[in-house]
Amino acid sequence: MDQSQPAPSGAPLSLHQAAQLLASASLSVRDAEVRLALAIDRGELPANILRWATEQWEGERLEGNIDRMRTFVARADLDAWLAAQAGEGS
Repeated sequence: MDQSQPAPSGAPLSLHQAAQLLASASLSVRDAEVRLALAIDRGELPANILRWATEQWEGERLEGNIDRMRTFVARADLDAWLAAQAGEGS
């Protein structure tokens, strides 16, 4: 599966796919990736994490050397995390 394409319903989302869902006029995909990586690294967002070794970095580095294309989050976990974030902002 091309990891830049949407995941099938019920399939886990790559961190990059999740960031694409969060992106808006005021939040770039890159900024959304950083936000999600920070939440994963802090233990706020459960994920199946794959980290880059220092010599393997590809492009801009994310918090905790998280690989944005091969780190996956369940849609239900993403939705719960987003709901918690919305609750904190109100």
